[in-house]
Amino acid sequence: MPIPDFIRDIRATAGHQLLWLPGVSAVVFDDEGRVLLGQRADNQRWALISGIPDPGEQPAAAVVREVQEETGVECVVERLVSVRSGKEVTFPNGDVCQFMDVCFRARAVGGEARVNDDESLDVGWFALDALPTLTDYHHFRIKQALTDEPTWFEPMSIG
Repeated sequence: MPIPDFIRDIRATAGHQLLWLPGVSAVVFDDEGRVLLGQRADNQRWALISGIPDPGEQPAAAVVREVQEETGVECVVERLVSVRSGKEVTFPNGDVCQFMDVCFRARAVGGEARVNDDESLDVGWFALDALPTLTDYHHFRIKQALTDEPTWFEPMSIG
């Protein structure tokens, strides 16, 4: 994932230390019930489409933009699926980040799935019974997007 200019500016003074960053992701379905995935260029793994909102950008607008930029697919957000803090990640260049992921369910309304930028090696629609290897967190978000349950979040514990 290319580093947004505003993060590059922060890194110029913060170095590689941990940055707490917003993130958005989308479980995008087409009319056949297939889910849109991209094979990431940075780690070669299949994943839901995700990205970082620009300063001042609303999360739903950011996820629509990210889906279009990365895959050529136009989508509309249907609902919020989950809000979850991820684990600390160290990138090959030494940068350390932790993302707060805001995940949305979305529906494709136009465009053709294709590699649309340098962030993906491949892009495609997958039937739910024929998904490529994904992390548990990807499976979790897909499952949540398929339910009518309220938005998922980690409950607060007292004590």
